[in-house]
Amino acid sequence: MNKALLIKNICELLLNDKRQESNNLANEHYPFLNTIPQKRQYSKYQMCKIFLRDGFIDRYSGEKLLFPGLIKILSIEFPDIFKYHRNWKMADTHMIYWDLCPTIDHLIPVARGGQNNESNCITTSMIHNSAKSNWTIEEMGWKLHNKGQCDDWDGLISYFIELTNKNPNYEQDKYIHEWKLALLRALKEENKWNGLLG
Repeated sequence: MNKALLIKNICELLLNDKRQESNNLANEHYPFLNTIPQKRQYSKYQMCKIFLRDGFIDRYSGEKLLFPGLIKILSIEFPDIFKYHRNWKMADTHMIYWDLCPTIDHLIPVARGGQNNESNCITTSMIHNSAKSNWTIEEMGWKLHNKGQCDDWDGLISYFIELTNKNPNYEQDKYIHEWKLALLRALKEENKWNGLLG
């Protein structure tokens, strides 16, 4: 039912002194959902598992995303282009971190009753995660895109591993080091890309 027309019907019932019917209509079609938010903190390892499962595809747009550690390597190599601020200050951070850096989001927001588990988590970009916030994809007018296949697109993890193997100094950066450890653990668990693991 159209929500605005529902409110119109509720108002008409109120005008006709039918408060209980109005209450019932509101409660049936537009109730308040009282939820207790669950803790939502993820390790890089848990995030890597979701990214690998979804093939580094933004499930809200269908666009390809990049492995976070690789983006940070670009910031190290080209600091005047791919600017990075440790707190992601907008004025001092390149848009690549919002456009192409993956994160995970709850398809059904936890604040709206969604579960905090892998089946409700999907890969998306930072920008889409920020835009969606606590809304459903239906409310946003979005659709859920299919998972990708890492055989087709792997977020350039192969480049990330090759670059860090070639230049171990990259791992002096804590962000890169932590993402690499998480990635290798997730890859080993999934028994994928044994050639990459050396």
